[in-house]
Amino acid sequence: MNQLIPAKARIQVIGSGFGHLEGPVWVRDSTMLLFSDSEHRTIYRWSPTKGLSKFLTETGYTGRLPYSKESGTNGLAITPQGDLLICEHGDRRVALLAMSPKNGKRTLIDHAEGKRLNSPNDVVVHSSGSVYFTDPPYGLPRRETDPSRETPYSGVYRLAPTGALSVLLRDLNWPNGLAFSPDEQTLYLTESDSLQSKIMAYPVRASGDLGKGRIFFEMANVPKQLPNDRADGLKVDRDGNVWATGHGGVLVITPAGTLLGRISTGETIANVAWGDDGSTLYLASGPYLCRLRTSVKGW
Repeated sequence: MNQLIPAKARIQVIGSGFGHLEGPVWVRDSTMLLFSDSEHRTIYRWSPTKGLSKFLTETGYTGRLPYSKESGTNGLAITPQGDLLICEHGDRRVALLAMSPKNGKRTLIDHAEGKRLNSPNDVVVHSSGSVYFTDPPYGLPRRETDPSRETPYSGVYRLAPTGALSVLLRDLNWPNGLAFSPDEQTLYLTESDSLQSKIMAYPVRASGDLGKGRIFFEMANVPKQLPNDRADGLKVDRDGNVWATGHGGVLVITPAGTLLGRISTGETIANVAWGDDGSTLYLASGPYLCRLRTSVKGW
């Protein structure tokens, strides 16, 4: 851990007073961090020079309120073209917002096999242009038992550059966070089931499909520190170490699956993102937005 985080590094709170923070992503071209407050239906931005401001309001759900506790947006990602992908819980879709030139927002995908999605949660983009996303029922009013639920499983999907959608996985209860290894040959995926929280690793085939998965890390190996502790979001650094939110904060795990240490804020951390020059780790920590300088750069 001393090789990854400077000995004098301190966790800095750069924003507070939020509902539930999720999905941080660094926008290199604009030098800013975007992140979701899923409870307050707002996407915020933060920059080192301009500080905190609202980026998009009334996001995630365009129907009649109230809907659900987490009706706003969750995971965010940037496409190779620089546009913003948005997981919208209430509208049950993955949307795309054109960033430059400004050209509005459109639905990228909102159904599979003729049925509406549950509530897309996290999204990542492969260098090939394929979009991978998870679809647990967290955003539905009654979650897995909601009467409006149409898709009976919590799927993991791939949207190819051609527009073809494929269901990659159907056998997970609560698929959540996603991240590729630096060589993009492995897709890490968190299972947020409170009874069997873990991180899975799947080989990525040349076709874009996934091979047989394996358990990369059992979250039960680490004692819970907070009631809501579970595997959630994760990112990977350039050396292949996995920085995964889980029991007690952010767990730093080697590519071989060995736990090196843990970063704790005293709050449940939902997700993280690399920013600045790649060596700042931003943390979506409950009602707080935090950051921490590292000695390694994110991928």
